[in-house]
Amino acid sequence: MKLHIKVIPSSSKDCITGWLADSLKIKVKAPPEKGKANKAVIKVLEKSLSLPKGSVNIESGLTSCKKIIEINAVDDNIITNKLEQILKK
Repeated sequence: MKLHIKVIPSSSKDCITGWLADSLKIKVKAPPEKGKANKAVIKVLEKSLSLPKGSVNIESGLTSCKKIIEINAVDDNIITNKLEQILKK
């Protein structure tokens, strides 16, 4: 599954906040330097979606706040349902 995301670095907490047009908005505490925010985004997604380590990769946008990520999961519907549950809270 591929997702477009918008990263907000240097935020007060790590969390998935919602949709911004067709992009999933993710806030991370890490600053946008030396790949720290990228690592934090991967960690937030893996933890929030209960995915095994290494199942989330940044496909494009390593130096941009807009990224395309790839999630290697068993079923895309499971990921979609988990995202919906997270965003309802």
